[in-house]
This record gives sequence, structure tokens and C-alpha cells, in this order.
Amino acid sequence: MNRLLLIAYCLLLTAACGSGGESNKTELRKAPKGDAYYGGVFNFNEEEYFRSLFPHNIGEVGGHRIANLIYEGLVRLDQADLSLQPCVAERWEVNDNATQYTFYLRKGVLFHDDPCFEQGKGREVTAHDVKYCFDLLCSASSTNIGWGYVGGRIQGSEAHYAATQKGTRPEGGVSGIKVLDDYTLQIDLEQPFSSFLYVLAMPIGYIFPREAYEKYGIDMRIKTVGTGPFTLKALRENETVILRRNEHYWDKDENGNPLPYLDGARFSFINDKMAELLRFKQGKLDMVFKLPYEILDQIVDRQGNLQGEYQQFVHQDLVSMSTQYYGFLTDGKQFSDPRIRQAFAYAVDRQKIANFTLKGGAVPGIYGFVPPAFAQYPHESVKGYIYSPAKAKELMAAAGYPNGKGFPDVTLQINSGGKRNEQVAEAVQKMLQDVLNVRVKITKVPFSQHLEMQETRKVDFWRAGWIADYPDPENFLTFLWGKHLPKDPNERTYQNTFRYRNAEYDKIFVEALQTADETQRNLLYAKADQIAVADAPFMVLYYDKDKRLLQKHVRNMPQNPMEYRLLHNVYFVPQ
Repeated sequence: MNRLLLIAYCLLLTAACGSGGESNKTELRKAPKGDAYYGGVFNFNEEEYFRSLFPHNIGEVGGHRIANLIYEGLVRLDQADLSLQPCVAERWEVNDNATQYTFYLRKGVLFHDDPCFEQGKGREVTAHDVKYCFDLLCSASSTNIGWGYVGGRIQGSEAHYAATQKGTRPEGGVSGIKVLDDYTLQIDLEQPFSSFLYVLAMPIGYIFPREAYEKYGIDMRIKTVGTGPFTLKALRENETVILRRNEHYWDKDENGNPLPYLDGARFSFINDKMAELLRFKQGKLDMVFKLPYEILDQIVDRQGNLQGEYQQFVHQDLVSMSTQYYGFLTDGKQFSDPRIRQAFAYAVDRQKIANFTLKGGAVPGIYGFVPPAFAQYPHESVKGYIYSPAKAKELMAAAGYPNGKGFPDVTLQINSGGKRNEQVAEAVQKMLQDVLNVRVKITKVPFSQHLEMQETRKVDFWRAGWIADYPDPENFLTFLWGKHLPKDPNERTYQNTFRYRNAEYDKIFVEALQTADETQRNLLYAKADQIAVADAPFMVLYYDKDKRLLQKHVRNMPQNPMEYRLLHNVYFVPQ
């Protein structure tokens, strides 16, 4: 890094660290119209460092939350109610049987300035860029984890993927993705898919230029060129990510003021929640998400009222679209017998974990894999596992291990990142020992390695969480779909890491995918959910109850059950 760049970096870093402090108060500038203010740098913290910022390889929430400020897709979600909103596409049309989608792109949307372009100036986005990205999404690649969401759904996608597996790239790309003119794109589906627009709002639907992919390749993990409200200013691996306002952003507020209001955003990666909370109290963070469970009752009571010194902040909470669970490798040596998996599930007291280990900061996992956060989903009809030592012992004995005799020691793998995972694991460890006489060893690995081992079938029992990519129960249940499994059991899979197979589950799930009526579709999803619960490829522990604190100067930062964040219209007010 040359001297001038280093100076610029340090100046921005200093401003970012001051967010929430005096610097934001003095830097704020009133917008020409309305009540908003320009200026300030929003400070976030993530517990884990991201794996990738390349749109087709974002598999964890940290990467999503950063990339969501840099990239955009044809559509996006509303931060308040998660409804679908126009984005790079200003509108779209759907035919009568919901198999053809026509998107009309905005004119004047520019990619970020970047050396990949001639003279470093970002050019206009066209339908050809969208096709390029979606063709790439339907291509075999070690950095493409999004194929499972679109494969077999877009016409011609499977043929295109098979060809790219053999090293060829069919002329014209995917047949079901057509450029009608520079600003019009048509996508034809094999059959109706109720969640298609939601899928396009995911990171895999972000639009990036061919020039960037051809110049940076796998380095797009940390080299970003999008159309979003912020550009990547600086990045230090495992330490900090700094974003800067995109001066050429296309969007405006209701008063015609150009967006975004903020000068930038900064992400730190502190995996100690107490240290994170301290930085928030010092004004060095503008928001803290997921409060430390060990002192939760000192921060907020069970009725949601802030306590003591925390009354100066803004409190937000709700049940999130997030399921925390332990997974079993169903075709492995230890957990191929469903009776053993069921016994483990009955041996865990979820209410106790929610009340005492998590101090009321979660909902006990007594339903299905789909969390009780979807208004139209009949979660109460799905009967999960309640604490029953008698049933647990009975099942273990039926599997040939009375009182745990002869059952090998178990290793539970968890990822590093805060104390919550360790505390829950220790509680489960004790319950399995007390009820089943099964000894459990807990091992902790970095998050990227943790994901790698699940995806490559190198771990039998692991901690995981599934947070909605989009607000539809299908997003949880597709994780169990047999279609995602490779023919070779030792090949990598990014979904269904349980290696779960059930033909009845797959049949009902596919029927739900093709059902247009929302009520009937949700009933089918619940039926499939119940089948999976009975087979126990997972052990649901709890559903997150997200709690967060905001500094009082933050505006336009509503909470939603996905913790889906947009900063394009967030601003600070003087204090």
C-alpha cells in the first residue's frame, strides 16, 4: 500500500471508529429537503469473519450483511416487512402459469468505478450483465454454492451445468435466460416455483460485471464490483472491512435527495459479546445485535424493558427466521439408526436451555425445522421433541445400547464465535450424559473449517444454524431435499449436509413448490416438516429471539425476522 493510500485508509478508519461519538455530531449535514441528514459512518460488528463476498459463494450471514450493501439484484426485500421491491429491475411481469418472468431494467444504473473497466469508470448495467451472472450461476464451479437454488428450475439450466462440468460452455448460455433488448430480460422456468422472486433477492442474484470476474476470478472473494449504495474502501483480513458512499448511486429518497445518506460503514470482527457490548456503550458501535446471554437479564427484563444504564438506548426484539440445531450425518457410522437420533432428541430439555442457559433469549425448539416466525405457516401443527428421558432410554435400548452401554464416545463439533455456542453445547453434553449415559466430547473449530467439514462429510455430529435467505418456509425445507445430494456420497454438498433421503418427504416438498395457493402450500410444507422431524436428521434446540440495541441517533433501521439490513436510507440525527 503506498503512502497516500495508507494515509487515506487511516483517516477513514479513524472516522469509522468515531461513529456514534462526537465526529458524527459535527459532520452531519442537513438534506436539502425533508428531515434527513447526510454524513457519519455506521459501525457494525460481526462475531465471525466472512468466508467470501463473491455473490455465488456467500454462505454465511456475515458475508451476506456486508455484500448486501455493495451489490444489488433485480429485486430486493423491504427492510421493514420483507416484501419484494424493485431494484435494478424497475418492474417485472409474470405470465398466467407463473413460468415466465420478464424484467425491465432501470436505465442509468452504474457499476462501481473499478480498475476492471476502461479508465476505471463504472459503466451502465444492461440485461446482458444479468444474463452473464445467471449463466454463471448455472455453471459448475468450486465457488458456486447457489446452483441448488436454480438448478432444474430455469429452462436449460441442467444441460448448461452438465456441459460446464465437462469443461465446455454452450454457445448462447442457458436457453431459458433470454436478453430481449438492452434493458429487458426474460427467464423461463420448467414449472411454477413459488419462491423464485425471493431467490433472486438472495446474494446469488446480485449483479456484477463480466470485466470484474475475468480480471479477478477467485479473488472476487475480496474484490467487489456492484451497483449498491456503498463501495469497498479497505479490507484487512479478520480485522475490518470499510465501505465508502457510492457517489453515483441511482436511488433517491421520497424528497428527491440522492441516497445513501451515510458517508460509509465499518465492520469489525470481535467474537466476544461482552467486548462488543462495551464498545457499543462507549459509542464505538451504532448497533449491537444478539446481546450477551450471561447478562441478558441485566440489560432487559422478560417484558422487554431496558434496565439501568441501558435505558439510554433503543431496544428491538422479535422471534427471528432462524433455527439453531445440531445435525447428524445420517449415512455415517454413529447416527445411521434413526432411533439413536430420536433418543438424543428426547434427552435434551429445550425449555431449560431457553430459560436458563439463554436466559429467555430464545424460543424452545419444540416444533419443526421451520421457525415460528412466519405469519401464515402452521408451526404449532408440527410436533417436535419434548424432554422425555423415558422415551430417550427406551429408544436407545431398542437400538442395542441399553443405558448407553457399548455406544462409542461422541464428538460434537461447534464453531468458534462467542460463548453462546459453548454454553449450549455444555448443557447438551451434560443432558446426554445424565439421560443416556453417552459421553460427548466438544471440539471447536473456525467457522470456515466448520462449514467445510459439514459439506464434505467429515463430521458426524455438529452445531449449526439456518437463517432464512428469503422469507419463505421453503428456504428451510429445501435444506432437506434429496435432490441436493450428489450421486457420489463423498462429493461435496452445500445443502442437505445431513445426507438425508426420504422419498415421501421429497414428493410432498415438490408438490408444495408447485402449489400457487399460499394456504395450501404452507399445509404441504408443514406435512413435509413433520416427516423430517420424525426421521430426526437434525435436533432442533431453539429458535432465535433476536434482541438488539441501537444508539438513539440512528434513524430508519427497522428490525425484521431475517436481520436483513439495508443502509441506503439510514441516517443519523444530531444529539
